[in-house]
Amino acid sequence: MNLKKYQQIGLSVLSALLLISIFPVLDLEFLAWVTFVPLFFAIKDSRPTRAFWLGYLSGVIGFTGILYWITHAITHYGKLPAAVGFLAWPLAVIALSSLVAILALFTGTFTLLTRWLHLRLRLPFVLTAPFLWVTLEYVRSFFLSGFPWASLGYSQYLNLPLIQIAELTGVYGISFEIILVNAALCQFINGFLSLPRKLHLIESIVAGGCLLLTVSFGSWRLQELNTILPIFPRLRVGLTQGNIEQDQKWNEHSREETINIYESLTRDAAKTGVDLVIWPETAAPFYFQANERYRPRILNTATENKTYLLFGSPGYRYKDRKMRYFNSAFLVSPGGKVLGQYDKIHLVPFGEYVPIPLKWFLPIIKRWVEGIGGFSAGKEETILAIPKARFGVLICYEIIFPALARKFVKKGANFLVTITNDAWFGRTSAPYQHLSMVTLRAVENRTGIARAANTGITALIEPTGKISSATKIFTRDWLTGEVKVRVKQTFYTRFGDIFAWLCTLVSTVFIVMALFKRKK
Repeated sequence: MNLKKYQQIGLSVLSALLLISIFPVLDLEFLAWVTFVPLFFAIKDSRPTRAFWLGYLSGVIGFTGILYWITHAITHYGKLPAAVGFLAWPLAVIALSSLVAILALFTGTFTLLTRWLHLRLRLPFVLTAPFLWVTLEYVRSFFLSGFPWASLGYSQYLNLPLIQIAELTGVYGISFEIILVNAALCQFINGFLSLPRKLHLIESIVAGGCLLLTVSFGSWRLQELNTILPIFPRLRVGLTQGNIEQDQKWNEHSREETINIYESLTRDAAKTGVDLVIWPETAAPFYFQANERYRPRILNTATENKTYLLFGSPGYRYKDRKMRYFNSAFLVSPGGKVLGQYDKIHLVPFGEYVPIPLKWFLPIIKRWVEGIGGFSAGKEETILAIPKARFGVLICYEIIFPALARKFVKKGANFLVTITNDAWFGRTSAPYQHLSMVTLRAVENRTGIARAANTGITALIEPTGKISSATKIFTRDWLTGEVKVRVKQTFYTRFGDIFAWLCTLVSTVFIVMALFKRKK
């Protein structure tokens, strides 16, 4: 079946629309299993260069639909509108388009290599596509500082039996499974449409068998975990969601109200009997270490409520005769003593720092972008401790990086805390997308996770990936609950992204074989 150009384009667009639908807030995750079938049909008879452009087109539309909220964050909460007026929207669109243009390169490269390997080595998509996809998705997690937002496996965060495989493979194993099934389904359908009919039964059986094994493993692990989780050590935590308006958060005149809000929420949560109360990212919007007015009040909050208190605040350290500033989290004891400070390691480009090539334009960029603090990156995965457990803190954006979360657990954290401020996103799909990625960190390391957000969405996540309780977005609230304390490291915690490395190795072997054959 040879498709015309406009039919190929239509199929590429269809895959992009399906891709958008499988992520929050639509959450039509069952469509993931057919999302790439149209794209595979679009490229199956095309030249590799055309396959690239078809994949690139699909990537541009798909990532635009997933990341549209970037324009909202820039135009509603940044300084751009005040600085450039009516040009704010065009510049925000340019910023989104630039990011999408880069991300779409991964989709285009995927379709190019898949088609090229088929032509050079006569290898079916079902054999090459899953390895290539995982390789490129893994590269996207660290290329240009990394942006693994909306990796394909995250679409299945509500499918608990399926995602349990992440304790072995990380999120990449789920992405592999989805692409494998899509490729096999494409070939199966193509068998019916071809003359003579070839049903590609072997590929279909292999893909179906892998999916069945994955779900069976997940169901077995869920049953086992539901049996042993009740005897896991646990501690009670209180999570606060202040819902401070983003345009008021850094206003000096709003600090008194902000501290009053968190003091009140802490008292309410502490009354239920908790071991630890958690405030969100930069809940204290000033330099806690040096603020003579509010520092004593925060210390006294922990003392009055007889609880450990973790909160976000800008921090600083003096090193090598230079003052460095950080996005930090501080732990305070019930006795009012500061027990530790974690400095955010993976900073947000243009939000917390300006990449080195653009340092010369720092004064101009700071005029346009709210929140750039010239922060330095932390150097150590600091483990904080209370009597019942040790834990690691991931601040906002850091939770989307599997390798970083794993380092905390491997270093001795019994559970994870993530603090964030998702008010930047407004009432878009971004807060829900952000939360969906947290669930995979819980499964990968089999640890409970406590998530405190300024707004959208404060939650407790079980080691199975189940969201056990959550607040609503844009509400002032608090919740308490139990966090399961990890007692044993998973395969993923011990060995990391070995599955992604193996996929990269297999992809490299395929490419070298194709190059060698071409030279010959």
